[in-house]
Amino acid sequence: MSSVSEVETAHHAASLAARDMASWSNYRISPDAALLPELDTINARVDDLSRNNGIAAGAERTFVDNVIGPRIRCKPNPDRIALGKSPEWVAEWSQIVESKFGSFFDTDWFDAGLRYNGHVSTRLLARTFAANGEGLALPLYTKRNNSRWNTCVQLIDPARLSNPYGQADTQTLRGGIEIDPVTTAAVAYHIRKSHPGDAFSMRSAFSAGSWERIPAYQAFGRRRVLHVYESERVGQTRGKSIVAAVARQFKMLDKYGLEQVRLAVLNSLVFGALETPLDQASIVEMMGGEAGGIDNPSAAFSNYQDAINEWRVQMRGGAIIPMPPGTSLKAFSPNNQNAASFDQFFTTVLKQVGAGLNLGYELTSKDFSKSNYSSARAALLEAWRYFLSVRQFLTDHWLMPLFDLWFEEAVQRGEIPDCTPNDYYPNQLAWTRCNFTFAGRGWVDPLKEALAAKARMDAGISTMADECAEQGRDWREQLEQMARENTMAEELGLPLPHMANPRIAAAEIAADTRLAVAGSD
Repeated sequence: MSSVSEVETAHHAASLAARDMASWSNYRISPDAALLPELDTINARVDDLSRNNGIAAGAERTFVDNVIGPRIRCKPNPDRIALGKSPEWVAEWSQIVESKFGSFFDTDWFDAGLRYNGHVSTRLLARTFAANGEGLALPLYTKRNNSRWNTCVQLIDPARLSNPYGQADTQTLRGGIEIDPVTTAAVAYHIRKSHPGDAFSMRSAFSAGSWERIPAYQAFGRRRVLHVYESERVGQTRGKSIVAAVARQFKMLDKYGLEQVRLAVLNSLVFGALETPLDQASIVEMMGGEAGGIDNPSAAFSNYQDAINEWRVQMRGGAIIPMPPGTSLKAFSPNNQNAASFDQFFTTVLKQVGAGLNLGYELTSKDFSKSNYSSARAALLEAWRYFLSVRQFLTDHWLMPLFDLWFEEAVQRGEIPDCTPNDYYPNQLAWTRCNFTFAGRGWVDPLKEALAAKARMDAGISTMADECAEQGRDWREQLEQMARENTMAEELGLPLPHMANPRIAAAEIAADTRLAVAGSD
């Protein structure tokens, strides 16, 4: 029970007298004041973890594989109510626009450097987002290599976004971003022409230490910079890596694991300690070495490798060496008392790391041996809540702006059916509304998951479009393929691989029977 002197505040968290709280001194600072001075150090350490720590590198790839997957499908879905169009028009129009967008997003013309298509670029941006908490890209408008579209994207390492010439952060210039002092909106971005750690660019007077100021929007409103980051607090200007909260645990676990591996290697070797009154020359001669290296050091050290060989004491196989009086050979065994508790410690720390990364222990460690179906599914569902929120964030701040940029060019070139510039600009949101389908989440137990999907559709709480999208498929393509397979099976005289739903078929037969009876009456 706390003493009366310790209870001096209404909230224990504010106590300055309690023994367990007295040393906890802190003060409130803005998000930028807390992050920006330490941003480079945090990102450098996270980059080091990604390069040299297998668990950190695996967690980063797990994040990208689950959030993005191998491919992304764009499904245009214009607001037909606002545009005054019919559902049939929307279905046909969407397929045409989807095909045209694929000629931009699915090709290397998407990248200004002609290296990546839109899928690979999105994965790369997601990896940067996972490591540094932000992604940066410059939408460009230029013709290159006979590309069909002029719109393209140049990915930028966020390390290049910084104040010119190392200027201190101010009210209107923070972390390389000019902000409006009233609305705090980004006005312009200062991007260094080379990476600050690029040794090759340091030799070039053109790129070393040079910055370019790029406005956030062009004069006519087109985006000039895509800065993708998720704020943790109001007023935050730059993104922060999610690994920052658990970087210390990662490093400590890495060191502890390395020492345990070294200890295991030592335990696999045989060590001996020789206790003897003999001098060094006698020991070398007794163990099979050359004593001349001791007596004639000038000859022994004429060659470095020879010197190493001369002084090396080696035991020859099958040798029996009599020990002089007063000499004893004692085996040395390293202390390994912590080996038994290593697995428990490793698991405990990985649970903390997994919780900090929102991935859970199973996905962080790739260890499902301690889980049954229910617990594994619960862990995956909890992780998928996080993956879906990141998907929506990247859709809103990366994929949708890309679609808008391409769509505007397509409208200007007359490539979009029934949409002229006069139609487009007053209703941009209605024309460019679309859905993006990512990779499927997979199944823990395929039979149970398939039965659950069928039950949801039978109950009317889900559709085939929903179920196909959850597995990264297009329901139209699915139905078209099923129809082709049924047609070919019928031509070959084989049973149809895709039968109608028995419940629906029974309802149709009953309806036909009722109509026939009514007709006969």
